[in-house]
Amino acid sequence: MTSDLYPLLDTIQSPTDLRSLKENQLPQLAEELRAFLIQSLSKTGGHLASGLGSVEITIALHYLFDTPNDRLVWDVGHQCYPHKILTGRRDQMASLRQKDGLSGFPKITESEYDHFGVGHSSTSISAALGMAIAAKAKNEDRKAVAIIGDGGMTAGMAFEALNHGGCIDTDLLVILNDNEMSISPNVGAMSKYLSRIWSGKIYSNMRAGSKKVLQRIPSAWELAKRAEEHVKGMMVPGTLFEELGFSYYGPINGHNLGDIIPLIKNMQHLSGPRLLHIVTQKGKGYPPAEADACKFHGVGPFNAQTGEVSSLSKPGVQSYTQAFSDWLVQKAEQDPLLHAVTPAMREGSGLVEFSRKFPQRYHDVGIAEQHSVTVAAGMARDGLKPVVAIYSTFLQRAYDQLIHDVAIQDLDITFAIDRAGIVGADGATHTGSFDISYVRCIPGVILMAPANAKDMHELLNTAYQYPGPALVRYPRDNTDKLPQIDTKNTAELGKGIVLRQGSRAALLVFGTLLDIAIGIAETLDLTVVNMRFIKPLDEALIEELAASHENLVTIEDGSIAGGAGTAVLECLSERRLTNPCLRLGLDDRFPSQGNRQQVLAEYGMDKTGIESTIQGFIQS
Repeated sequence: MTSDLYPLLDTIQSPTDLRSLKENQLPQLAEELRAFLIQSLSKTGGHLASGLGSVEITIALHYLFDTPNDRLVWDVGHQCYPHKILTGRRDQMASLRQKDGLSGFPKITESEYDHFGVGHSSTSISAALGMAIAAKAKNEDRKAVAIIGDGGMTAGMAFEALNHGGCIDTDLLVILNDNEMSISPNVGAMSKYLSRIWSGKIYSNMRAGSKKVLQRIPSAWELAKRAEEHVKGMMVPGTLFEELGFSYYGPINGHNLGDIIPLIKNMQHLSGPRLLHIVTQKGKGYPPAEADACKFHGVGPFNAQTGEVSSLSKPGVQSYTQAFSDWLVQKAEQDPLLHAVTPAMREGSGLVEFSRKFPQRYHDVGIAEQHSVTVAAGMARDGLKPVVAIYSTFLQRAYDQLIHDVAIQDLDITFAIDRAGIVGADGATHTGSFDISYVRCIPGVILMAPANAKDMHELLNTAYQYPGPALVRYPRDNTDKLPQIDTKNTAELGKGIVLRQGSRAALLVFGTLLDIAIGIAETLDLTVVNMRFIKPLDEALIEELAASHENLVTIEDGSIAGGAGTAVLECLSERRLTNPCLRLGLDDRFPSQGNRQQVLAEYGMDKTGIESTIQGFIQS
């Protein structure tokens, strides 16, 4: 049954239905798919602009390839919504990024068409190459296609995969979706390199015309062939990929199905590693998203007619990201040595205002987390005061650099770790639950967890003043908005603060679940401590609390395994203290998606869950 709004899209339940359409019907399908995407995401929110830009290439790939037998591997996954709609999940789009709903990224447990789960950038070429190697090894007739954005090409892992794929005989097609933007505007030499799209047309036309003439003159033709690579080096954006061993095609208009379909058809008959360069517009077909692709990269519910985004802000409240942003700008005004570094997350990490006020001290290194840490190490080595703003889940990618290039050399770098703990709708790939565990074991670093905006500023000041590597972790959540920014006061290193004296047990809170703990303590008559420092740990205070309380309870928004609670247990053991200690945090499983409160409740880390667990612990 079809509707007046989506007469073609209503007939598509799977790519098999798509392949039954005539080629001249595909542009209409693209328009309907784009319109449905806008209407659907206006209610749920999500990654809109990327999906609007990838409509035509998604249709073309499912139309020409035998999916799900052939493998389509999407990079990051921001652009996968059209893919989800065409592969039988259109009726579930209303549940996108909600609890028990569709994931915002490809997920192998969700659909047979999702061949690789993603969420972090620049993995698609490696994964698709592995699949191509597997198909060849098992003698299976199966194609592998990686679809990667130009932002994803700024990461070293993409080049590692190209370097490997170009030197082995595998049937791999890489689609480079060049929309001149990742989340923040693209930066670096690769962005400038890809922007030279017209030179490709000039070269192609020149080469085609001259070949006909020069082939009639053998000596001239041999000379031309020898000179060809030098000419390409001057004029063609594809030279780099050709040098890496990939046959390069393009650039072509990624919104023109009349160009895309015939070219991919021809490329299907070729063998070896190939790269197709398409040029698209992020936000294509929706004027508000075309005008502000950053705003509509990841957007909440909005008015589909006007593009106005629903406001969720409340008076007197701000995000922890904004609290960091305000502190950073004021601190930079006071200290000209402060430089900010981000791996392509200017908006998400709160660096927009800093980048405008201090453009010479702002360094967006692209999707290159490893490089972001080591370039900051170089800055610190020669006397600057770098602040690296990075998500917890992305810092995982730079763990070796954190140890080898920063901690071993004891370099003065402040790390502002955003999205620590439960993140919510982005699910397991973006949850920052491991940073306490993987940082706590590194010698020479300090690690802090503020409980509110006042803590946030004091601990940032402490980190900035500390002469070695210092990390401040904070969640994707809101806190109180202070009347002024504190850029002077510091915390006493490694000291917690007793906020309430009780009798039955002591709650040792690491981070922003402090308000919940205070509410529970009032009901159950418990002591509450804002620990603030995970490393160095306030061991003297723990010993005092163990002496005056029978039971201890640790509370943290992070993994229990190796986390702050484990540090407390180690302290008790080393001092031969036998107090029962209940550790509350994220247990040994990856989180599902949902809003932050829903996911915390799933772990038993909301007020009801924590209070119930503590009562049972005390009574037992």
